[in-house]
Amino acid sequence: MLLVILIASVLIISVAIFQYREQAKDYHKGRLERKENAIKRDITYQLESLTFLLESQNPSLITQKKINEISKVHKLKIILFDLKGKLLKTSITDLSKDTDKKAVDNSILEILKTNNKHRVVNDKIFNGDKYKSSYSYIYNEKSEPIGILNIPYLAKSDFYQKELNEFLKRISLVFLFVFFIASIVAYFLSRYITHSIKTVIDKMKQTQLNKHNEKIELKKGSEEIHNLVEAYNSMIDQLQESAVKLAQSEREQAWREMARQVAHEIKNPLTPMRLSIQSFQRRFDPTDKDAKNKISEFSQTLIQQIDTMTSIASAFSDFAKMPSTKKEIINIVKVVKHAVEIFSESYISFFSQKENISVYSDKTQLVRVITNLVTNANQALTAIENPKIEVHIKDRSTHVEISVADNGKGIDDTVKDKVFEPKFTTKTSGMGLGLPMVKNIIEAYGGSIHFISELNKGTVFTIKLPKN
Repeated sequence: MLLVILIASVLIISVAIFQYREQAKDYHKGRLERKENAIKRDITYQLESLTFLLESQNPSLITQKKINEISKVHKLKIILFDLKGKLLKTSITDLSKDTDKKAVDNSILEILKTNNKHRVVNDKIFNGDKYKSSYSYIYNEKSEPIGILNIPYLAKSDFYQKELNEFLKRISLVFLFVFFIASIVAYFLSRYITHSIKTVIDKMKQTQLNKHNEKIELKKGSEEIHNLVEAYNSMIDQLQESAVKLAQSEREQAWREMARQVAHEIKNPLTPMRLSIQSFQRRFDPTDKDAKNKISEFSQTLIQQIDTMTSIASAFSDFAKMPSTKKEIINIVKVVKHAVEIFSESYISFFSQKENISVYSDKTQLVRVITNLVTNANQALTAIENPKIEVHIKDRSTHVEISVADNGKGIDDTVKDKVFEPKFTTKTSGMGLGLPMVKNIIEAYGGSIHFISELNKGTVFTIKLPKN
């Protein structure tokens, strides 16, 4: 809207300037012709008044005084030439001294002869001013040419320029007023239009797949905005349905995967148990004097496999069970130190900036986390000379930072992205549920965990827990 007004104002002002210039040009053109004809009539009248020259009128016979009078009356300079272009009389005093301007150019003489109007107008610049110089024939009463009249005409447009400036001032004030009013109207109009759009944009920014999204209720707005809101609300319904289906599908997939993993892990100890029972059944002799020892050995094998199955069940139970919300204010230094002291290895060290750092967390879950990380670090030190594990606690402004560092074999870059995935493990034993469980516990209490590792140099796991 503002751009249209601005373009219209520029176009109107441009057209006005062009029109005024064309009008001034036409005015000076017509004025020169009128002045030229009036001077010719005066010259012809002067020649006719000389009764003794009726038969042979010659412009040269007009006195200099009459030439000056005619020039003064019409307020224009006059130059008279004969038909050959030779200077006869002039009202310009300086011209009589300039020998170069005492004759008409042959090109102008040729045009005067061949032109139907027997008139030539040239543009000349003299002392920085632009002049129009007209050449035309002077005729006697028999319509015969008797001389050439030259009039230098200075096309001054002061009056038109003043009028143009006044017009531009007025039109500029009008356009400024219109532009001001249009700006106010455009502002409120755009606010009215964009208010509804902003509401839609804000709602779209808040739209997420894993949360309940509210629909937009819009009372005012154009038909297009209402169509947009209806489309958004329809999208929210479809998104909600898709989220429910996706969540259900993910749960089913997770349970299927968990069932497959549990079945796989349970089958591993069942096979040796079956083979042991079958072998014992074939070879056992009740009358054998060593039967008691064989029964004891057989029972020990079964108990070992049962313990393995129990360990598997406990691991899956711990992973599936979310951390309890038993939060309390604890001294994290004391809890972590206690978890580290469970290990008897001399190369495991504990460091803390302070003796007492309070956090709002769960003591039992925190011990599980530290125990798991130190166990993993200890297992990474196999065949490592001068093994070392360091547990540090640092007090930050908004959180507490716990790091577990070792100088073990490190983690290969190709598997770093899978470290916190369930079932992933680089060890020959275990089910790969320890670090995923640690991650679940830390995130459940509003914290975060990450690690940096370099192959054959070591790994550092860092936990950040909020203070409140």
